[in-house]
Amino acid sequence: MKSDTMSFATIGRFWFPVFALVVPLAIIVVVTGQFGGLSIQRTVIEMLISIVIVVGLYIFVGNSGIISFGHATFMAIAAYASAWQTCCEMLKPITMSGLPPFLRDQSIPLLPSAVVSVLLAGAAAFLTGLVIMRLTGLAASISTLAVLFILNVVYSNWDSVTMGSASIVGLPTYVTAWLALGCAVFAIVVAYLYQVSAFGLAIRATREDEVAAAASGISLYWSRLIAFTLSGFMVGLGGVLQAHYLGTVSINSFFLSFTFLALAMLIVGGMGSLAGAVVGVVVITVMVDIFRRLESGISIGGEQWALPAGTQELIIAAFMLLILVFRKDGIMAGREMTLPGQEQREKGLING
Repeated sequence: MKSDTMSFATIGRFWFPVFALVVPLAIIVVVTGQFGGLSIQRTVIEMLISIVIVVGLYIFVGNSGIISFGHATFMAIAAYASAWQTCCEMLKPITMSGLPPFLRDQSIPLLPSAVVSVLLAGAAAFLTGLVIMRLTGLAASISTLAVLFILNVVYSNWDSVTMGSASIVGLPTYVTAWLALGCAVFAIVVAYLYQVSAFGLAIRATREDEVAAAASGISLYWSRLIAFTLSGFMVGLGGVLQAHYLGTVSINSFFLSFTFLALAMLIVGGMGSLAGAVVGVVVITVMVDIFRRLESGISIGGEQWALPAGTQELIIAAFMLLILVFRKDGIMAGREMTLPGQEQREKGLING
């Protein structure tokens, strides 16, 4: 009996960082679904989709310490792949005549199309990583940015397949708050299991000291390639969710503004922990929504007041600067959610 109790406690401690993130998200979905207006519910869905994307970004950036400016590439690949498969059969022959006949003349069911799109994004990340992961530091970061520019130029000019810079419309919109929550929970669980696995420990060792890690027999190339590929799968899932939440796909949605917003969420929360990735998304989403409403105008004393357009971008930039100056490791400072007193007990065991 005592052994069973200890085993249950051990399992509870192991999964507590996940529960501490998932339970509040579930409560938010329930409360906003019951009492929130349509605009608040839309904000919650967008936040959950952003969690999938930023957690996917964290899998590589947070564990490797290498900033990636190119993960929107894999989002775009998955989103467009899903659009090619599920877009209205009447529109595709007219707007995307360059598609192969098996895509142009029929629609693929939603679940298989989503799976194929995510796999395609992961495959693209793997092939890209085969080259880029041979680089380190700033060179690797700049290379990911180059990949983003390459995809943007190709998709912006591939009119017969992507409609160029125009938007593909007619996608089925099936993403609900509960589906977005399920995908966010899935992303958090995958990221957590990865970071506590041998692969996650290996790549974090390369983040802390590349020379020592290499001397210990850890392959910098393969540990980073695995993280980069898994990260590509996850942001691909985010791309599919976003496409089928909005019902449209546009290449301009997957470029620099989105890239910097996702990185801001990760940096503000703290790129050194999974909890930081989730907290950063929640904080930035709340700030963006508040200032978006203020920019739209509010009524005070019978008069309409509104902030100048673009205020939310300035506020987010200023907030990010303050975080970098006064708390350079982000809100969570690289820590995960833990049970009260757990950190002290662990330190005591280590010192003992």
